[in-house]
Amino acid sequence: MSGSVHQLETRQRQQHFQEQKQTLEQQHHFESSYHLSSRSSVSQKSVSHELHKSTQGASLKTASLKTSQKTSVKTEKAMASKMSHITKKAERKYLATDTDLEVIGYVVPVFRANHEVVRGLAEAQDEVVKEEGVNYVAMRNLFVRESQESMTLTVEKKTRKTIVRESAESLQLDRKERSEFRKKMNSDSLCHRPEFVVRPRGQTVWEGRTLKLHCTVAGWPKPRVAWYKNNVLIDAKAHPEKYTTESNYNMHSLEIKNCEFLDTALYHASALNIKGESSATATIVIKNGFSSEHGVTFETSILDKFEVAFGREGETLSLGCTVIIYPTIKMYQPEVVWYRNSVALKASRWVNSHWSGQRATLTLTHLNKEDEGLYTLRINTKSGFDSYSAYVFVRDADLEVEGVPVAPLDVRCHDANKDYVVVTWKQPAVEGSSPILGYFIDKCEVGTEHWAQCNDSPVKYARFPVTGLVEGRSYMFRVSALNTAGVSRPSRVSDAVVAMDPSDRAPGPSAPWTGMIKFTEEDPTVGVVPGEPSEVVVTEATKSYVVLGWKPPVQRGHEGVMYYIEKCVAGTDQWQRVNTGMPVKSPRYALFDLEESESYSFRVRCCNSAGVSEASGSTSNITVGDKLELPSSPGAVTVTRNCATSIVVSWAASREVKQLVGYYIEYSVVGSEAWVPSNNKPVKSTRFVCHGLTTGEKYVFKVKAVNAAGYSNSSPLSDPVLVKAAVSVPGKPSAVTLVEAAKDYMVLSWSAPASDGGAEITGYYVNYRTVKGEVVGKWHELNSKAVNATSYKAEGLKENLFYQFQVRAMNMAGVSKTSLAAKALECKEWTITVPGAPLGLHVLEVRDTSLVVLWDAPAFSGRSPVIGYYLDIKEAAGGDGAWRAVHEKVHQIKYMKVTGLSAGTSYVFRLRAENLAGVGKPSGVLGPILAQTHPGTHEIEVDVDDDGVISMIFQCSEMAQDSEFIWSKNYKSITDSSRITVVTQGGKSRAIFNSPSLEDLGTFSCMVTNTEGFSASYTLTEEALNRLLDISHEHKFPVIPFKKEMSMDLLEKGRVRFWTQVEKCTAACKVEYVFNNAAVTAGQKYSMNFDQKTGIIEMFMDSLEVTDEGTFTFNLVDGKAKGTTSLVLIGDEFRELQKKSEFERAEWVRKQGPHFVEYLGFTVTEECNVLLKCQVRTAALCPSLKDSKKIGMEDGLLTFNIGKISKSDSGVYEVKLRDERGKDTSTFDLTDAGYQAVMNEVFRVIANSSTGISVISTEHGIVLSSSVIYYTHELRVGWLQKCSKITSSTRQECGVTGEQLWLKINEPTEKDKGKYTIDIFDGKDGLKRVFDLSGQGERDPSISRQCYLTSFPDRARVVGGLPDVVAIQQGKSLNLTGNVWGDPAPTVCWLKNDKELVTDDRYTLKFENGKYASITIAGVTTADSGKYALRVSNKYGTENGDFTVSVYTPEDEDKKEERERERESEWDRAISESRSPQCKISTAEAV
Repeated sequence: MSGSVHQLETRQRQQHFQEQKQTLEQQHHFESSYHLSSRSSVSQKSVSHELHKSTQGASLKTASLKTSQKTSVKTEKAMASKMSHITKKAERKYLATDTDLEVIGYVVPVFRANHEVVRGLAEAQDEVVKEEGVNYVAMRNLFVRESQESMTLTVEKKTRKTIVRESAESLQLDRKERSEFRKKMNSDSLCHRPEFVVRPRGQTVWEGRTLKLHCTVAGWPKPRVAWYKNNVLIDAKAHPEKYTTESNYNMHSLEIKNCEFLDTALYHASALNIKGESSATATIVIKNGFSSEHGVTFETSILDKFEVAFGREGETLSLGCTVIIYPTIKMYQPEVVWYRNSVALKASRWVNSHWSGQRATLTLTHLNKEDEGLYTLRINTKSGFDSYSAYVFVRDADLEVEGVPVAPLDVRCHDANKDYVVVTWKQPAVEGSSPILGYFIDKCEVGTEHWAQCNDSPVKYARFPVTGLVEGRSYMFRVSALNTAGVSRPSRVSDAVVAMDPSDRAPGPSAPWTGMIKFTEEDPTVGVVPGEPSEVVVTEATKSYVVLGWKPPVQRGHEGVMYYIEKCVAGTDQWQRVNTGMPVKSPRYALFDLEESESYSFRVRCCNSAGVSEASGSTSNITVGDKLELPSSPGAVTVTRNCATSIVVSWAASREVKQLVGYYIEYSVVGSEAWVPSNNKPVKSTRFVCHGLTTGEKYVFKVKAVNAAGYSNSSPLSDPVLVKAAVSVPGKPSAVTLVEAAKDYMVLSWSAPASDGGAEITGYYVNYRTVKGEVVGKWHELNSKAVNATSYKAEGLKENLFYQFQVRAMNMAGVSKTSLAAKALECKEWTITVPGAPLGLHVLEVRDTSLVVLWDAPAFSGRSPVIGYYLDIKEAAGGDGAWRAVHEKVHQIKYMKVTGLSAGTSYVFRLRAENLAGVGKPSGVLGPILAQTHPGTHEIEVDVDDDGVISMIFQCSEMAQDSEFIWSKNYKSITDSSRITVVTQGGKSRAIFNSPSLEDLGTFSCMVTNTEGFSASYTLTEEALNRLLDISHEHKFPVIPFKKEMSMDLLEKGRVRFWTQVEKCTAACKVEYVFNNAAVTAGQKYSMNFDQKTGIIEMFMDSLEVTDEGTFTFNLVDGKAKGTTSLVLIGDEFRELQKKSEFERAEWVRKQGPHFVEYLGFTVTEECNVLLKCQVRTAALCPSLKDSKKIGMEDGLLTFNIGKISKSDSGVYEVKLRDERGKDTSTFDLTDAGYQAVMNEVFRVIANSSTGISVISTEHGIVLSSSVIYYTHELRVGWLQKCSKITSSTRQECGVTGEQLWLKINEPTEKDKGKYTIDIFDGKDGLKRVFDLSGQGERDPSISRQCYLTSFPDRARVVGGLPDVVAIQQGKSLNLTGNVWGDPAPTVCWLKNDKELVTDDRYTLKFENGKYASITIAGVTTADSGKYALRVSNKYGTENGDFTVSVYTPEDEDKKEERERERESEWDRAISESRSPQCKISTAEAV
């Protein structure tokens, strides 16, 4: 409380608040919470006071009083309760006072209710809130006075008499003064955001217990509290067995029952009211009874580890590891977390993780460059954690257009506001064939698939402000790069961002947004012009745009404000508004289209419905231009060997760089100009491991830096480096076991290290120590000189003592770590009879589904020799009971191929030896071995070269400097060079069979030393050997392959062609032509040709004679390759060929004179005229006519026009050609079958010429018709209704009029509706035309409307009186009358050639009695010829009566007769000339 003791004693203050003091005396039990503030409302403090009255007695005590200095004052005496003048039913007031009845705050009554009641009170009506708020504000402002000094509360003792007097004085206050005082209060300052007075505390409890989280929250209106677990809302009503929430007074609690490990989480308490939201957090840790302090420690082993992976954009990639946790506790599962670049991954549409209980898998769907990075699997248990990491590289997808850049990456959204967001991205590693010119940004509203481009011209910076967003909507963005070759593919879309005011988002570490809660209250600031913005600054400036930012005004109310931006060119005082069209809603704005290198200053105004504010302070002058410069090039690049396929690259950081995005590393093979990016996602460190390189190649490297402005220049090139594995010390040996023991020595064996460190292991050192009970001695070295074998005889030991042994391996790099110490072994002579454990287990040829296990015989064979072995297998994750035998019968040889494995699964093996006494103990466990084909593994290939040499080839792409190829037969090194010769060059080794035979049958294998187990095998069987020997023979003695064996063709003039074609030959290929074993040469009888390009060999003979019967052969020689092909012509085959040759020659002779190229045939024209035709080769034509038909010739085509054919035209037609060179004849039989064939063709032409069925209405009904170009009575025509044939009757009759095929339906009824079909025979199956007479013409446009109208008997019709054709002589008068009918009476008009006629000097048109329409044409002329129609119409339809008028003159008839006589004279002269001896064609007869 402000002020001092002297201020509290002033009477002026006590008189001013007499009424407030009186209301305090009516309280019996209350709590108070209040906020103290200075006049400027900058700070707030809280004071609480609890006042209790004793029912027995004597004093009034103050329990506690909290101030900012936490000062508590106690009173020892108080008034007796019996002296109180407060009535029991007095109305309660909400004012808190101290013992001197001084008003110190606002009181909230104590109540108890469930959650629903609390929620209802929080959502009370606005009027109630404001009424209570007035009292609260009044008391708060009275309590806080002149200054913000520390408060000192003094309690003054008053007698009952003094209290009664002061109460009476307070009653004298005028009500008007109190109402005027309340009007001065600002009701809006009543409400304040929630504040945690007591925050929830973190706790650690055991599993199975129950815990409670408590918090106390102040605020008005009373806030609602919700609880969250790891940002997920806790619904206590949905899970009452697990959670219970309570809210009493201002205290809130969350009870968690039967806690379990999964309840370990970060819990949020979120309090919300209309003034804002606050939250507090607490961490809960649940411990179980299996923790290390209770004697259980979890051990984690990660097996089957994923390696460095390479993927391509758009592909799906899975990473996985097998995890073994010991001991196994039921219902206990570890926490499996995946990280990328040390950031925990969450499930999304791009990332899916799965934990099966033993295997952790991470699936990356639709890879993008954003997915590149270091992936880490972390297994968290109660005893700690274990992790494993490997890098994942993502290559760019194939380019659609050559030379374009690849897609940008890592598109993100920042500084989102109501209509504005900043989009950033990272430049791609590859610019394409030319530098990147800029970028295009696209946006898409969530829920749609429409992408809109945000910028008209490309932007150079990797950062762009996007404006014009719609408030409340969500957007996604993507970016494309541009260079001179084109536009790249778009990047991966960004996460969705909502265009909204940042103040509407949950502030700070609050609970996640779960929806929009709207509170409504009376806004006291409506109608008030907002204040001016403040702190206007330029946040970004480039030559393309400038971004402004500012703080909203303090005075803006709940209506919200918008902004106008103004600019001013430096050196002037003219301010120009930038956004004249629409004010912006966000306190950010991007200005484009500014002049580069020009200086500007800016300022902002606010506006709302009440008006526009004053301008803010202006910024300093800003020059438009790029402020961010390109980074400087990185320093010197240093490269270091890492492994067989990777190099460690280090470089000096760029000295001058701002806002560094990262570095891109590129490499190139020495001697090549092609540069390949090693990483497609920039890295910020100055060290990077480049994977995926080729062993044995030399590379150079360079680095470039990148920031938002672009790329730096590349660093200097590194020194060339050869990719090969760096030599390191070997791994430690394993599986140290005892294989034999005696009184004073023990024989030990062990397994070689899994890794030799890139160099050959040169030996092993064995250490020992004694064990006596629980006391162990010091380690001593057994051998001062390294042993080469994986076994050692430890001599000089003492009988019945226990010893432990450990082994170290050595290579050129040094000595490895020691192996795990074997268990204590007793030195005493063995009395067992079974053999010891086999030695030297190792594997070769590891593939996805198979591998080969090899071993050595045990050092101790027992009482009898070893007769075989048993191999056991189990999955590495399985228990001891998972061992199973690989085979049932004893295996005698010391290697075995194990098949049927599951790809990606790890296995372990053990081996037992057997002799006559039994099976010995198993060997040490071999493994785990991952069943997976190592990338780059090749199989042995069998090759036969051109000389027929058979060899086996094995290649290795990851050779070390001292790696060697070791060839074995049946897994024993090949020492006999008489059978196999080995030739090695680079990474390829060839094993050549010197003399392949059955002695070489067996399994040949090859392994490469100092590599990761590269090996392969090939089994040579007898069948395979025979096949290889055949191929070898073919290569030693090659045969020229023939594409086509020798064939024979008959040519013009009866010539004979013998030919063949070879598949391939060289220019040195020679051909020998042989007939009956005698070589023939080119001459009069034979001619030869050999086209070496096509491989075609030909021999020609002018004719075949009797002496040519026999065998024709072509012998070919091409180097050492030979080939032969023959054709035998004897007997009937030869004689038949000879006849064909003579015929072809005779045909050639015939064709030297007049002859037929095509013999006499026929064709039918579109007019159905039948033409007999033949193609002749001769001179001019002189036609001779015995018939009235016409003979014509054009371009050698001779035609005879029969016209419309009939039975009278049947017969045999013949054409003869002759002249001095010879003659030729052709006939055509036009009888029986020939006549029917011609008629079928005529029918086809007629049927195809038919039109679609049309319908017209007459006075009697409906006529369906189809027109053809020609009709003959031999044509079969049928009508069908609904697939049933129609027979003629009084109602339905069919017939033909001219070329019109019709069907009449008299007086149609409903039964006549349906589909009608006309079937016209076309010489085969018939042609059908269909018409649907369904009466739906008004609704179906494919049906004639007139068909529909036939169902209306009152339609307008022309019922008679008009002819079809009128022929009239010129000069005469024409008068026609048509009878019409219709109800209502139709309207009529006359048409000529589809044009309407009107009454004039030439035409007289009349319509009488509604029935008779007439037309009169006086003195007709030839111009009156044409098509006329009488058209009648009423509301039911329209109909035309068509007729034709033909006007002729007498002179036309005379001229026609004269032309006929002249034509007959011409034909007579032609016939007489055709008999002249100079004519080339003598006759053309028709018989």
